[in-house]
Formats: sequence, structure tokens, C-alpha cells
Amino acid sequence: MTLKKLRAKRHRSAVEREEASPNGGPRDERKQRTRRALLDAALELMQGERSFSSVSLREVTRSAGIVPAAFYRHFSGMEELGLALVDDSFKTLRRSMREARAAALPATHLIQRSVQTFLGYAQTHRKHFQFIAKERFGGSSVIRFAVRKEVHLFTSELATDLARFPLAAKISTEDLQMIAGTVVQAVLMATEAFLDLPPNEPDDAAQLFRQTEKQLRLLFIGAQGWRSKVARNA
Repeated sequence: MTLKKLRAKRHRSAVEREEASPNGGPRDERKQRTRRALLDAALELMQGERSFSSVSLREVTRSAGIVPAAFYRHFSGMEELGLALVDDSFKTLRRSMREARAAALPATHLIQRSVQTFLGYAQTHRKHFQFIAKERFGGSSVIRFAVRKEVHLFTSELATDLARFPLAAKISTEDLQMIAGTVVQAVLMATEAFLDLPPNEPDDAAQLFRQTEKQLRLLFIGAQGWRSKVARNA
């Protein structure tokens, strides 16, 4: 047995002992650590060109340092793990974006802050967003639907926030949803372009930030002149 395999075996044994032992600490903490290890292992295995559907349960458990049987204490199967990754990817982002939009700032500054928050989050959670970019249009239909559901929720929250701005007074709820959807799709496309940039090219990233801000400013300038046939306050 190679040294690498021996170390992996010892690590798996340690994880299993910790989960099984009543003296290893609070049970929930141990369970959460193992669950987190499985999620992180799946993200790591998807680096490069691999998609989620190409990753096997056995690979994930081996990378996380547990036996395959222990996987089922946390997930019913790989599909449920994928759904957990979708939730994990969007949960903190939505909260960060709500906080960014809650600030009492001029529209231009609010757009800039929102773009910086979104792309900054993508930069610090690169693996999560690479997963989302791959699964948004391919892979499992269940996971693809979950991503779309999260994007729709993200869009609805943005539309709700836009409704409080004066420019929205003559725009219907349906049209606000459409505008918010256009904004979200533009930022998602910018995020995917950002993830494709070389990691050590700050000038390219800064240019992408500026282009995205400009695109959104142009969109909102156009929105100021939009009049819905049936406005919200009609």
C-alpha cells in the first residue's frame, strides 16, 4: 500500500470513529462537519471540465475520507447532494445582495455596489459558481430545475426591491419582473465570463466589473422611459 493510500485510510478511519463515538463532541457538529466534507469533495471533483453528473458517489466519499455507506447518513443519493449544493451556492448570496440593495444610495452607486457584491461573492466562492454555471443548462433535470427556481427567487426579490424606487411607479409588476430578470441574466453572464478569466489578471476583472456596471446603467436609463399599459399605481 502506498503512503498516500495509507494516509487516506487513516483519515477515513478517524472520520468514522469520530462519527461513531459518543465522546467525539456534539453529534450535530460531527454530522455537519462530515456533510460539509462531502459537499466540498463534490465541488473539488468538479474542477476543470467535469460536470456534477460525471462525479460518482464512491469518488465523493473517498475524497471526503468516509466509507460509501456513511454517505447515506447525510444524503439519500447524489441527486440530493446536488440539490444541497444549489442551496449552499445561493443562500448566502441572496442575503448579501439584500444587504447591498438596502443601503440608501443613489441609483448609480447602488448598481456599482450590487455588481461589486455579486462578482466579489463569485470570486470568493468560485467553486460554487462554477458548479452553477455548469448545471444551469445541463446535467440532471432535477438540479437544473432547482437552479432555475433559485434564479427565479433571486429575480423576484430584486423586482420587489425595485418597486420602492420612484421610476417604478409607472411600471407594472409584470414588467418589473421582466426588468429584474434581464438584470439577473446579465449579471449571471458576467459571472460566467469572470470565472473564465485567468486568476491572476486583475485588470481584466476590473474591466469586466466596469462593463457590467455600464450595461446595467444603460438598462435602467431605458427603464426610466418605460411606461406599462397598466401601471402598479393605476
